[in-house]
Amino acid sequence: MAVNRRRGEVAATIDGREQVLCLTLGALAELEDAFGADDLTALAGRFSSGRLSARDLMRVLAAGLRGAGTPADETAVASMRIEGGAAGAAAVAAALLTAAFGTPEGGAASPDP
Repeated sequence: MAVNRRRGEVAATIDGREQVLCLTLGALAELEDAFGADDLTALAGRFSSGRLSARDLMRVLAAGLRGAGTPADETAVASMRIEGGAAGAAAVAAALLTAAFGTPEGGAASPDP
């Protein structure tokens, strides 16, 4: 499945199928609300520690799926099998956050693979 990295899309194998995820502005607004962040800077700060709970991962993945047009909520994500298990889910969430906010060093994320 082709992804458009310039739009922040990330590919993942979920339940044996290739899926596209994307943190659109709407998805980011949902995450601001879910995490009680006042703005994108606060949301980025929340994720910059690199410490995410399983619930955090479910929220990010559900927002990414919805952002790419796949209806999913946290309950649905909880029962999904993501390639690589919990580590795979964390890698997908990290890729989504990097695409949305840039690299941990503060630079822009590379638009090309």
